[in-house]
Amino acid sequence: MPFVAVEGIDGSGKSSLARGVAASLESSGHKVLLVREPGSTPLGEGVREILLSPTTGELHVWAEACLFVAARAELVRREIQPALAEGRWVITDRYFYSTLAYQGGGGGADIETLRRLNLEAVGGLVPDRVFLLDLPVEIAKERRQRPADRIEARGADYTSRVRRAFLAEAERDPARFLVLDARSTMEECERLARQDLLNRQG
Repeated sequence: MPFVAVEGIDGSGKSSLARGVAASLESSGHKVLLVREPGSTPLGEGVREILLSPTTGELHVWAEACLFVAARAELVRREIQPALAEGRWVITDRYFYSTLAYQGGGGGADIETLRRLNLEAVGGLVPDRVFLLDLPVEIAKERRQRPADRIEARGADYTSRVRRAFLAEAERDPARFLVLDARSTMEECERLARQDLLNRQG
């Protein structure tokens, strides 16, 4: 099960979990590629700056979605698929479920159209496992220790819709998703994720 995505609203701890899972796999002797979305390619990092910078201002939801999808298509072809072909584990901090949740659930774009677009862009590549860190919006906001980016600044109502969309995705595909209660410690979330991977490998 070499392809793992970590998802969740901003402030849920997903980046910390992605790093922790990657480090745990490496310490067990696995070769691991850790990537982030958008990012981890020249195009992706440029798109990240556009999408997250408050100076960009508001974008139409489909313009925003297409920028994420373009960065994702490049990341899959340039980094993820070659790593998987080499037998490496890939851990991604966000994947297309974030577009379904943010631009779909949060922004109102049709989720099934977004799903078809994303699956086409990534050639049908879906993670073997998705860890979804679930956290109430107000706690996530308290935990965030940096100024809000352009998307985070949309506020609690928007983020609540995003959270509900993530949970709907987990309910839609329970065999692929493991929902982790991010109110617990990061150490506990990492322990549960490691144990889950070990169980599924066995």
